[in-house]
Amino acid sequence: PICLVSLVRHGSGRVVAQRAVVQKSNEIKAVPYLLQGQDLSGTVTTMDALLTQRAIAQQIVCAGGHYLMGVKANQGELYLATEEVFACPPWLKSEREANYRCYQQVEKGHGRLETRTLESSPALREYMREYLLWPGGEQVMRRRCRRVILKTGEVSEEVKYAVTSLKWEEANAQELERLWREHWTIENRVHYVRDGTMGEDQNQMRVGNAPQVLAALRNAILNLIRGRGWTNVADALRHYGAFAHRALALVSSL
Repeated sequence: PICLVSLVRHGSGRVVAQRAVVQKSNEIKAVPYLLQGQDLSGTVTTMDALLTQRAIAQQIVCAGGHYLMGVKANQGELYLATEEVFACPPWLKSEREANYRCYQQVEKGHGRLETRTLESSPALREYMREYLLWPGGEQVMRRRCRRVILKTGEVSEEVKYAVTSLKWEEANAQELERLWREHWTIENRVHYVRDGTMGEDQNQMRVGNAPQVLAALRNAILNLIRGRGWTNVADALRHYGAFAHRALALVSSL
């Protein structure tokens, strides 16, 4: 199977670029080529902890952009230091105002009650820059998510950490929570739709460049129908699939 890595815009789900991962390699080596030549000025690139690498952070910063990267044990020193920062948040008002922010959001839906709490701090800025040599590191974050299944009362909790190049003055805890949550655009509006609604998981094409070409075509179709105002991709595919002249008119409108 071919593995592809994509650059996707938050919100709209538009695929900006896509690159195949070389066999016996991984996304870490593919992402620098994916980002190469991209205008990242005025943007924030979000990514999972696998891609939390100094070289990628440096590339984004040099391209004029910002990043928000998940932090796990693959970056052990940064992970432990971030965990320690939030283990005992400051309780003095003066310290909290200078080094600690917190935003909490509660949502009810899909049969569950979800409470998300994001804490941010610039306390590790100098440590990241001087000791860890982490390019552009400004703030670290802890995000706690507590879910209650209303029907059964079952409770689950999840704690994650992240680092960003956004300065204390540029992004507060509420803004960082929004960015973190919008990272899942790539999963909800691209991967899930391509795999499920467009049947990519069942596709058996494995030869040459064909898998990547078909994925690019699916991306183009998603961009096109969403550009026409469709919010339900399945409905759009049925609409244009029912009559050839509708599909031809859609394509010819480009």
